[in-house]
Amino acid sequence: MKIKNIDGLSVSEIQAIVNDGGRFVFFPYTVSVVLATFKRASSIYLIRPYEKSIKYSYKHVITNAVVGWWGIPWGPIYTIGSIYDHMKGGKDVTDIVMSELLQNDPEANTSTYNIGGVVSSNAVQRDDQPPTYNIPR
Repeated sequence: MKIKNIDGLSVSEIQAIVNDGGRFVFFPYTVSVVLATFKRASSIYLIRPYEKSIKYSYKHVITNAVVGWWGIPWGPIYTIGSIYDHMKGGKDVTDIVMSELLQNDPEANTSTYNIGGVVSSNAVQRDDQPPTYNIPR
């Protein structure tokens, strides 16, 4: 999926926006053609803390309203679910997106990591010591 609204931002700038209340969301929508109903997702959008999500979701709301209802039986069911998600401001995927961005950030400090609340280190071991691994149970 494509992430929109992050052009020109570094991962640290994106993280600062998220820490201030920004979030990553996508908007589900439904397209029905009599006997076939397709449940799809929009691109992922970075919603800044001062923005309303309707700015990005309105075209998907219109898609739901016009072509979502017509499939039997799933059209109305999926469309109502999509409308509910739009009313909540979209499906929040901030944790997943930030995890991916931080994992692939060349500027990130990867000398330590945190798995299950246990902080471990990737520091270089001396040759005379066997490697140690701190894996939480």
